[in-house]
Amino acid sequence: MKSDESFETKITNAKAILEKLMDPALPMNESVKAYEEGMKELKLAETMLQNAQLQIQIIKNQEQ
Repeated sequence: MKSDESFETKITNAKAILEKLMDPALPMNESVKAYEEGMKELKLAETMLQNAQLQIQIIKNQEQ
């Protein structure tokens, strides 16, 4: 997992992990590991989104 990945890449990674979790043959320990990895990807994506929203708000405030 690279820290310089884009928001879109983080979401794509999370979707791929969700697909993996939907496999009923996936062993429990791998499911837990995949879930944890997916949650990390989503948290990073959420942080990226919040930062973008903050930047937009700063730009809007500067225009006023």
